[in-house]
Amino acid sequence: MQLVLEPVSDAVFRVLTGQGAHVGNLKLAQGLWKFKAIGYDVSGAVLPGWGPLTDYHNTVLAFPDLALVNAMLVPI
Repeated sequence: MQLVLEPVSDAVFRVLTGQGAHVGNLKLAQGLWKFKAIGYDVSGAVLPGWGPLTDYHNTVLAFPDLALVNAMLVPI
């Protein structure tokens, strides 16, 4: 799986799969960039902390860099 970053604001990036599925957000909070996993139930409701990258929820990254995001969040 390859991930893509889509800027939302100066402090938020959507994290998408290469196929465009939303799997989380990268958020700047209190000076730290944190990955927040996102999943969806069968009706389409958002499930914070869930989804295919739930094991990486709250992972801290130095900055929002695509290579860094892929290195840290893509399961081997």
